[in-house]
Amino acid sequence: MRIPLLSRRDQLAVTAGRAVGWASRATGRGAGAHLSGRVMLAVQPGLLADLAVNDRVTLVSATNGKTTTTRLLAAALEADGRPVVSNRTGANLVAGVAAALASPHSGSDAVLEVDERILALVIDPLDAQLLVLGNLSRDQLDRFGEVRDLADRWRAVIAAHPDVTIVANASDPHVAFAAASARTIWVDLGGGWRGDAATCPACGRLLQWTDDDASGDDANGSVSYSCPCGFAEPLTTNRLLGDTLHLGDRAVPIDLALPGRWNVLNAALAITAAAELGVDADVAAAAAAAVTTVSGRYATYRLADGRPARVLLAKNPAGWSEVLAWLDQNNNGVVLAVNAHVADGRDTSWLWDAPFGRLRGRTVAASGERALDLAVRLDYDGVDCIVEPDPIAAAARVDGAEVDIIASYTQFTALTRRLT
Repeated sequence: MRIPLLSRRDQLAVTAGRAVGWASRATGRGAGAHLSGRVMLAVQPGLLADLAVNDRVTLVSATNGKTTTTRLLAAALEADGRPVVSNRTGANLVAGVAAALASPHSGSDAVLEVDERILALVIDPLDAQLLVLGNLSRDQLDRFGEVRDLADRWRAVIAAHPDVTIVANASDPHVAFAAASARTIWVDLGGGWRGDAATCPACGRLLQWTDDDASGDDANGSVSYSCPCGFAEPLTTNRLLGDTLHLGDRAVPIDLALPGRWNVLNAALAITAAAELGVDADVAAAAAAAVTTVSGRYATYRLADGRPARVLLAKNPAGWSEVLAWLDQNNNGVVLAVNAHVADGRDTSWLWDAPFGRLRGRTVAASGERALDLAVRLDYDGVDCIVEPDPIAAAARVDGAEVDIIASYTQFTALTRRLT
């Protein structure tokens, strides 16, 4: 199939971008999506609107989980027999979106993850019809600034597009504040990371959090927030209770191959969005259950000694908190690999907000280019560790029948290339 309605300049831009992307892959420099898109947009700055002219566009954005939510939503649409175009490599800046849409396709469902900061830049050129908004938390402070600033940006974008439908996480105060004025389908995902949600995004006072369940189990969906100013968690009949998503009166079990509580939350948003796009919720749930890896995340490789090693991505306190909680379920060896490049965030102060004390008594290795920073942090939390900058060498030194390697972004991408 060819890409329709492209001018000669559009075609030149796409051809040039593809050539650069091919060269990047051929020389082992990377997947080439971002570089390819940058060349396309340099040749034709207005290309984005032309590429998406026949597509129904859904944009997925969040601090954590947008790549997985995008993958699960795309899988649901494909299971319903629909053609789907998506930025499957996780390239979520404007250039990555352009490269994804430049792949040969006719009119399709375009399911695109977008970086939190670029939502305002792509919503109009793409004529997006649905937004899926997951969460907002601290991430790469040297690039992003404070969470409240992102919430304000989203709120402005949403207010300027009252006709766009939104599926949003009601349990995140910043997301609830951003989408309060919209046609929003809310999903109550229960409690979770609160480290970036101490104050009311509407007035600045301390939020009041309520747990209606005596067990204190955040997974049951009973945690809510409110403020004396009137800001509160939006009411909804769409709720995730344990591993069951309730869409009104309908109960949809979620049984994933992907690990971790965080992926159940991602799946709940994806299934709700799929239902809004006309896919039966059970079909969407079955499609989510069949997904085993997402852009290399959660893939299992064999170490030289024959032991399986699973590689997971974690990039900020909220993400590390979820992964560390999941590690409680096994007794595998653990390698923590942290870099501080631009893509990771050069500011590593976030290390002091992640609950590494959960690893006390485990066999742990501190690795990556910032292995010593990480080792100091672990020492303060009473976690004994091996220091080995090379994560594969570190994996060989930890005990356990299996090894879990938790890596920041640039370590994760380097590892997946080395282990594949």
